[in-house]
Amino acid sequence: MDIIFLRGLRIETVIGLYDWERKTKQAVILDLEMATDIRPAAASDDIAHTVDYKAVSRRLISFVETSGFLLVETLAERIAGIVIEEFGVPWLRLTLNKQGAIQGCDVGLVIERGRKPGHA
Repeated sequence: MDIIFLRGLRIETVIGLYDWERKTKQAVILDLEMATDIRPAAASDDIAHTVDYKAVSRRLISFVETSGFLLVETLAERIAGIVIEEFGVPWLRLTLNKQGAIQGCDVGLVIERGRKPGHA
């Protein structure tokens, strides 16, 4: 199994429970690891045989910017679903950081979805 990753994808969105969070966009920062087999792309030198990380990032930016979820848990699940369903990724690990949610520290979550190739 090979991993294609995006790290530090910063997107401004409405996220949160509190009144002020519903009125002010906040940054969420995504780190995404996506399982794939890069050998077909390496052999063909053709992007059609791999996960197009630019297309993934554009899709996620578009989705997250226009979302308005209350919970980061909901946002993370929706992001995972997009990547798995639309880009054919069998497994992913997503770190979603809601920077600034608590003063003085980063807050967020890490989820894994799907099945790692080669694992039962």
